[in-house]
Amino acid sequence: MSLRFITDEDVPRSTARVLRDAGFDAVDVRNVGLQGKSDDEVFRYAQEENRLIVTCDMGFSNILNFPPSENHGILVVRIPDSEPIDVFNREVLHAVREVGDHLSRHLAIIEVGRVRLRG
Repeated sequence: MSLRFITDEDVPRSTARVLRDAGFDAVDVRNVGLQGKSDDEVFRYAQEENRLIVTCDMGFSNILNFPPSENHGILVVRIPDSEPIDVFNREVLHAVREVGDHLSRHLAIIEVGRVRLRG
């Protein structure tokens, strides 16, 4: 099964496009009526649609609220705001390509040059 993503509203709009251009199914919360919605609502949508969440929101890294064993996967991106958007998108795409087969039911923390998995 191909990986499917939803990008949160704190992620650059271009990230979903970059993922789509790389052959993945990706939507942005702003394009599916979830802008301004709670983390729980975004999470529910992602689970119903079999999508991994791409976010900068550290709230999604709370494994008590969002247990890895009970979701399709969450990618929390920890790229400094001082980095250009193309660096952000490059690191996300690199992480997806490098550990994509292991993202389901895992929490991935993406940093510049590093991906940590917890599951």
